[in-house]
Amino acid sequence: MTMLSVQTAPVIIIGGGLHGSSTALHLARAGVPALILEKNYIGRHASGVNAGGVRTLSRHLAEVPLSLASREIWLRIKDWVDDDCGFDQSGQMRVAENAADVLTLRARHQVMIEHGFTHEQWIEPEEICAMIPAITPSIQGGLIVREDGSADPYRTTRAFRFKAQSLGARVIEGIQVQTIHRVGTDWQIMTDQGCFTSPVLVNCAGAWADQIASQMGEPVPLEPIGPMMLVTTRMPHFLDPVVLGTGRALSFKQRANGTVLIGGGRLAWVDRDRDWSELDFRQLGEGARTVCDLFPHMKDAIVSRGWAGIEASMPDGIPVIGPSSTESGLYHAFGFSAHGFQLGPIVGKITADLITTGQTDLPITPFSIARFQHTQ
Repeated sequence: MTMLSVQTAPVIIIGGGLHGSSTALHLARAGVPALILEKNYIGRHASGVNAGGVRTLSRHLAEVPLSLASREIWLRIKDWVDDDCGFDQSGQMRVAENAADVLTLRARHQVMIEHGFTHEQWIEPEEICAMIPAITPSIQGGLIVREDGSADPYRTTRAFRFKAQSLGARVIEGIQVQTIHRVGTDWQIMTDQGCFTSPVLVNCAGAWADQIASQMGEPVPLEPIGPMMLVTTRMPHFLDPVVLGTGRALSFKQRANGTVLIGGGRLAWVDRDRDWSELDFRQLGEGARTVCDLFPHMKDAIVSRGWAGIEASMPDGIPVIGPSSTESGLYHAFGFSAHGFQLGPIVGKITADLITTGQTDLPITPFSIARFQHTQ
């Protein structure tokens, strides 16, 4: 009989996407060498294939303090990970196509002011047209955060991963977690490559995170989703800020190489058990119409390719961040509902701080997994 070897680590992180790699980096900076277990390769799903929005604009009110704190890391991202991650601080703008959109954005602006947040600013139609001459002249205004921007998601995730490894973190890719049990004060994680133990476990498993949480007696109503992205062939430069829709779903930006990236939350068909996604061309057609309405010259654009990664959506649209409500030594960071990329740097710090000091300076109560205790 062959006995499986047992490996140990001070912290084990399940899931090596941006939030898992960020947690490993912040732990390594605190002198704690974590071990990441990743079932695919790092950046395979949400962290590597999203729109790359570095966005504080239009955040859920509970996310705003975290998003602003994360922006401070983004502004010094090269100091953190030895790579600028393709970060381009060109701004993000949510535009109003009609009177209803104007009311929505004006109301949002007022709410932010009432809560003491001034980073979102109203922008008049004339200034939008001056900034973006290619946009339809019927635009009626918008909200802008000039300090926002975008970055390369796969490059960013790799940078966090490699910086964490340079400081002592370990990564195993292509490993499947099977079961998790408490053995004394440690977690015992059985995988298809042997047994691992650790006193601390971090659940960063993305669209598969509910399977881990349910083993801990914390079922959550997680829905796997596949936000779709399209990219065009190269076009002459016409756009600097990222443009978002209001009444219609849209995320629209031109990259430095001239290609145009189109997203906005339109969803593919997904089967997480088979790691499979398929583009929904009807939804893509609706997205294309929105693009052409806002940017008429895009009717001549040539789509180069499309894709969708699988990620986790929560019913209230905000993630689960923080300690388990049932087990000590267990922490969660998942369910970012198609807008977790910008938060990655600060969520890793929050999780590392909770592990190493037992506290965080940022307000995370709204993200507790306990909010779902009576929804199953």
